[in-house]
Amino acid sequence: MKVANIKEIRQIDQSAIHDFKMSEEILMENAGNAVYQVISTEMRVQGAFFVILCGIGNNGGDGLVVARKLQSNLGLVKVFLLGEPEKFKGAAKKNYEIAKKLNIEMEVVANIDDVQGEIDEADAIVDAMFGTGLDREIKDLPAQIINVINAAHKLVFSVDIPSGINGDTGEIMGQAILASHTITFGLPKLGNLLYPGFEFGGKLYYSTISLPLNSLLSPDIKVEINFPATPPVRLPQTHKGDYGKTLFIAGSASYLGAPRFAALSFLKAGGGLSYLAMPGSYSSFLGSMAPELVLFPLNVTDDGAIALENTELLLDIGDSVDFVVIGPGLSLNEETQLLVRTIVEKCSVPVLIDGDGITAVAGDTTCIKKRQGATILTPHPGEMMRLTGREYGEIIKNPVELLQKTTQELNAIVVLKMAHTLIGYPDGKVFINTTGNPGMATAGCGDLLTGTIAAMKGIGLALEDAVRTGVFIHSFAGDLAARKKGEDGMIASDIMQALPKALKMFRRNLEKVVNNTTLSITIV
Repeated sequence: MKVANIKEIRQIDQSAIHDFKMSEEILMENAGNAVYQVISTEMRVQGAFFVILCGIGNNGGDGLVVARKLQSNLGLVKVFLLGEPEKFKGAAKKNYEIAKKLNIEMEVVANIDDVQGEIDEADAIVDAMFGTGLDREIKDLPAQIINVINAAHKLVFSVDIPSGINGDTGEIMGQAILASHTITFGLPKLGNLLYPGFEFGGKLYYSTISLPLNSLLSPDIKVEINFPATPPVRLPQTHKGDYGKTLFIAGSASYLGAPRFAALSFLKAGGGLSYLAMPGSYSSFLGSMAPELVLFPLNVTDDGAIALENTELLLDIGDSVDFVVIGPGLSLNEETQLLVRTIVEKCSVPVLIDGDGITAVAGDTTCIKKRQGATILTPHPGEMMRLTGREYGEIIKNPVELLQKTTQELNAIVVLKMAHTLIGYPDGKVFINTTGNPGMATAGCGDLLTGTIAAMKGIGLALEDAVRTGVFIHSFAGDLAARKKGEDGMIASDIMQALPKALKMFRRNLEKVVNNTTLSITIV
């Protein structure tokens, strides 16, 4: 499913009106009707008391249509206007005039006391104050109203997006409605799916409101919800080499868990041969813990990191495998960091760079730009700061735009690990992954992701599909582990042990797994 920014959805609206001769009144009527359908599905309308908060733009016009629908179906309605009705324009003005003729009770809000009592008495509230185009901070009386609504703990139906959420970034603009249900139009907006806005939306519905399908499916809309690709079937007459050979360059004296998690997760997620190049002084220890791995003991620096003198050996091994992962637990030793940059630049097969490897290439990204093979980077926001030179707040505030710019500049696939992980490609496409849970914020979880992505490539998916499918399977395994263990205290080992089951369930019933684990958006 496509996900639009505000500019894109406005262009779709204008195209519908000018190119397809669909009137603004029809679109507003369809929007209001979609909201009414959700309300009537979620609760009994007849005899219920609804408070409807309307701004003086098109979002408020949608709210007036909802008021009319509710009243005509025997609901009790009170509309509060956040502004003078003379400021309504176009279709919103027409719906205001219709509401007056129907004797719908309407009142301009002058102070918080005007609405406090009615909100307390309401069975449900319709939030049509500020739409997706909000670009300023909410203050004063509107902020007070939002606080009163949130404190009332009523059913709240938000029109298009909860008032106070930025439609492009999900940012809270001062104050925001905490909705129980949100009905968005045309396409989901970035602000509906990105945190923190996603937390405020409740159950998400969407209606095309009869906008032209070719516009909604336009290839110019680059952002989509991550629906994974179907892995090829494992044939009876195969061998381990048919499911990928991956080299993991990982570990140091202080980080022995990272190489184990990364290399073993490749096997747990279906990969064939997992080669682990690691500090030689710890190879026997790791070998006893993970005998399934093929180990390449390496010379080390004085502080136990992988030494630069291993470069040619690692490049030779890299040429014999299908995929290279470099970075988990390598440390920030300067010699090791130089080794990373050299291998990244010269390795001919696809390379995934994670953890300390990202820190190494962030110091000089030319090693990525010179690469002939494909490159994948898997930063968390802190590593994205080093990679881009941006502040943390900038990354969190507008991650999609920054991701698109970074992938194009580096000609690399970038997986930005967040609450809803973003997968960006050099052509500007971004996939929003909606699986996963807070319990995955634990040491070693990112190392598992590297192995899972490599495994998806190993079992036969094209690289672009392997990355987004790997993100999905990894998060799905995290959800399975959370169901069994609970989010508190869940550790990376729990997630790794859930990888085989995640892949098994995924293969058996792809559609059911996707529908039950990705974001559920009900179409109305």
